[in-house]
Amino acid sequence: MIDIRPFEHLGHAEHGWLDARHHFSFAHYLDHERMGWGPLRVWNDDTIAPGTGFDTHPHRDMEIITYVRQGVITHRDSLGNTGRTGAGDVQVMSAGTGIFHSEHNLESIPTQIFQIWIIPTETGHSPSWATRRFPGKDQTGQFTILASGHPEDEGALPLHTKARVLGLTMRKGQKTEYRPGKERMGYLVPAAGTLLLNGQTITARSGAAIAREDILFLEALDDNTEIVLVDMVP
Repeated sequence: MIDIRPFEHLGHAEHGWLDARHHFSFAHYLDHERMGWGPLRVWNDDTIAPGTGFDTHPHRDMEIITYVRQGVITHRDSLGNTGRTGAGDVQVMSAGTGIFHSEHNLESIPTQIFQIWIIPTETGHSPSWATRRFPGKDQTGQFTILASGHPEDEGALPLHTKARVLGLTMRKGQKTEYRPGKERMGYLVPAAGTLLLNGQTITARSGAAIAREDILFLEALDDNTEIVLVDMVP
């Protein structure tokens, strides 16, 4: 099963400084049929105006992944971490037993991010924060595991949930396959470009909820098609 969720049908909130699209129910956007997808609770598509951002606030027991599509986000937290995560970078904050953090756009252009929240399968761990590059220039047609809760995925940012966050950049006409297995579920969003997913067309920033698919067949219809995929245990 692949359920396409077009960008124009996502939840929308305009706060002046923040233009947000919600793949799932969040804040004042409520859709009882879209409360999440398995352990995936939030996928927000945020545009943050220059000189603004999310002031210091708390989290706990949540794995929060941010992919910066344009601009820069500056992270500060109660652990003493400060990080400037730019376009093409990914950061992971494991809230664990509790953390306070802020995320601001201190630049002169809007910052565009995907913010992804996954419910942990493990609790009681210490909070943490880390960042790494998205495989934007590596157009080999193979997914890169950016973050993972599977110990065998060496080099990935650690998650405390049985999920993988993967990234892929493809050239127009390039094809690839990914085998999640029918026992798993996924959620896929093109950050840029258009692709075919098992014969269905998905445009930029639209979502695809995936279940019971043994193989995913992908073909890029545009150059520099960027794809983010969360592969999860139900």
